[in-house]
Parts: sequence; structure tokens; C-alpha cells
Amino acid sequence: MAVHAHPDDESSKGAATTAKYAAEGAEVMVVSCTGGDRGSLLNPSYPRQVAEGPEMVAVRREEMAAAAAALGVRHHWLGFVDSGLPEGDPLPPLPEGSFAATPLEDATAPLVELVRSFRPHVITTYDPTGGYPHPDHVMTHRVAFEAYHAAGNPDHYRGRGEPWTPLKLYYNHDFSLHRMRTVHEALLGLGLESPFGDWIESREVREVPERPVTTRVQCADYFPARDAALRAHATQVDPDGFFFAVPRDVEPSIWPIEEYELADSRVPVSLPEDDLFAGIHPEDRR
Repeated sequence: MAVHAHPDDESSKGAATTAKYAAEGAEVMVVSCTGGDRGSLLNPSYPRQVAEGPEMVAVRREEMAAAAAALGVRHHWLGFVDSGLPEGDPLPPLPEGSFAATPLEDATAPLVELVRSFRPHVITTYDPTGGYPHPDHVMTHRVAFEAYHAAGNPDHYRGRGEPWTPLKLYYNHDFSLHRMRTVHEALLGLGLESPFGDWIESREVREVPERPVTTRVQCADYFPARDAALRAHATQVDPDGFFFAVPRDVEPSIWPIEEYELADSRVPVSLPEDDLFAGIHPEDRR
């Protein structure tokens, strides 16, 4: 189960991994905590204007269905309202009724119910920073973390299904500084432009700490599925933009993996890993 904040996050974070496991026969579910209600039209080549609110939500629902089909995964809307990315100094308060403004137990309850019905062995989500400081990403971490730890406890979230205990919790690390440096230097070595130069410099200047990477999944064969899922989110993803800046004919030879941090395991593990299901009996993989 891959728990994400908005539709399109599942296609830019861990998408090839989910496609890989789905193709190998695992049951894979992507969860979108919000509908992307406050998302803006980010693709300059999109053929028409889309208004924020109900119209944007309707379009993004169609995009999400296409992305899930490209990845070969099941999908579930958790049903919360996008909080938007606050701007200004000081930052404005969160919109009333939005996901990030919802009390933790209320926001977690439907995910616990879903965990108990789907019964995943592995859950992936964001680290405590959210990966970047969008309030919905930080809230997604909090909700997924709480659900992972509470779903197996019969005394928690009573009336939300029969308890189920997931075995491993991972954080996505698709934009680690190590990855950016590796790809950046490889592209420059090939005489190509790199999309990561300014980003690396900014991270280094701000001294953003690197979180540990414990698990690297070989998934280059599923980069085409990832790219199809990205293109499905046509309001959000520019096909000539950042996500497609690394030439696809050289990407697998430079960086054929997706990275994760093992945050918790209830089965014995040996680090580093190359499989999110490491330590889980093959007959139990789901």
C-alpha cells in the first residue's frame, strides 16, 4: 500500500516500484489522501483552462484512473480536501476542513479501516518532513505512520474493521541528494544538460540533512509505466518539463533504482535491502 497526498504524487514517487510489484503478481493499492482540489494548472501545454475546485477535481479523478491503469495498481480516494500550499510571511492559516487541519485521529480512521480491509504487508509513504514542506505531505506521513502502528491493535479505532498488522513501513526517497548528484555528474560527463544543478546547490547551501537509504529496488524495466502514469496527469506534468529532463535512453544506465528508508520492520531484516518484501515469506507477499 502506497500512501500519497495528492493525485500525481504516486507517479513521481515510487511509481516504478509499484508497477514492478503489481506486474510480479502482488496486490498493490495506491491511496490518495486528497483529491488535489486546490491544485493549479501546471502544464503550459495543456490544451484548455481548468478552474480550481470541482472542475479540477473531476479532471484529476480521470487522470488518476489513467495513471493507476498505467501502473497496474488499485486505487482508493481517502476523501479529504486538499489543503493547498500556503504562501506568505507569516503563512496563512490552513483552510478550514482541509486535510492538514483535520484532527489526527479523524484523518487516520479511514486509512486504518482501509488497511484492515486490504491487509497490506508493506506500507510506503513520506518521511516526517513530507519530502517537502507541503502541509498535506507532512499530514500524509502522520496519518500513514499512525495507521501502520494502530491498525493491528484491537483497542484502537474500534468499529473500523478486524485488526491487521502490517509488517514493514518505508519512506520514499526519490529525490535524495545522492541520486541528484549521481545523475547530475553523469549527464555532464555525457555532455548533456542537467536539471539538478541549481537544486543541488540550494540543498547544499541550506545544509538539508540526508535521511538514510536502506533499500534500493531495481525497477528500470518499469520506467515506461512510470512515465505513462506521469503523462496521465496532464494538468500537472509538463511532458517537456522537469520530470522528463533526464533522457530516457540513458537513465537506466545512470540510475536504474528507486530508494527507500526502512522506518520500521516487524520481521527480521538485513540491511541494505533490494526488495521491500525482504524478510516476508514469499507465500505471504501481497
